[in-house]
Amino acid sequence: MEYKDYYKILGVEKDADQKTIKKAFRKLAKQYHPDLHPDDKKAHEKFKEINEAYEVLSDPKKKQTYDQFGSAGNFSGGMNFDPSQYGYTYTTTGGEGDFSDFFDMFFGTSASTGSKRKSSTFNMGDIFGGGARRARKPQRMQYAADLTVSMDEAYRGVERRVSLTVDGRGVEIPVKVPAGITEGKKLKVRGDKFGVEGDILFKIHVTAPKGVEIQGLDIVMDQTVYPWQAYFGDKVTCTLPAGKLRITVPEKTKGGQKLRLPKKGLKDLKGNTGDAYIRFVIVNPDQLSEEEEALYKQLKENHKTTK
Repeated sequence: MEYKDYYKILGVEKDADQKTIKKAFRKLAKQYHPDLHPDDKKAHEKFKEINEAYEVLSDPKKKQTYDQFGSAGNFSGGMNFDPSQYGYTYTTTGGEGDFSDFFDMFFGTSASTGSKRKSSTFNMGDIFGGGARRARKPQRMQYAADLTVSMDEAYRGVERRVSLTVDGRGVEIPVKVPAGITEGKKLKVRGDKFGVEGDILFKIHVTAPKGVEIQGLDIVMDQTVYPWQAYFGDKVTCTLPAGKLRITVPEKTKGGQKLRLPKKGLKDLKGNTGDAYIRFVIVNPDQLSEEEEALYKQLKENHKTTK
């Protein structure tokens, strides 16, 4: 019989606590869940293996029995051994059932009578965060999708109709994006009314327009000004998520200099609001009249003579 290293299967150390074991199990169970790999036999076998490892390591009594056996024999994963040399009597199931022959050697067969006991029922709620002894109803299927919205749409909210392909069938799902949604947040839409058995989780991505950087709830926005506006100061209008705002360009502003506008940035679903930073970019006009060109030339000549 082949010795199974349950710790290696879950990718945890032998001294891992129950929280770490459960976290590792959930991650792997989601990855190899049969519903996500309906035609992949290797994924199905991997899922059964993960399930079996967790069945043992999450139960203190089973874990103790398993650890004592492993220590006594100094076993490692994949090593073959003869159960009879360790006091176990076992008849193989031929690979059928929820758990392996190795598991049943310990927990499915009585050494004295050779009789099988019914293996424990696995609770799928453990994969998705439910308690090990909680609701027995089957876990709803979940489908993941991405949804990209603009910065202004994230600020004000928007309704979208998203076309998806679920289980080989095209569906159109209406999604109501609330005002204050932020990058990485997820919106759950129940798919039942749209012919989808399960929930659809939309992961939100927020895009910024050209010249704008999103930094959490803060935004940095480029504002172009002409050289004379930067030198003498002026009033300009900038368009923020909250609306248009008239701001003052300070005298002798340098390129790249920033002006902070408190509470004029983005907001989140809890009502928190960030700041806006106006970053001044000094540019020249695309075209100049003859008179304006003459003034530029005169400024250039005067600047030479003063050096």
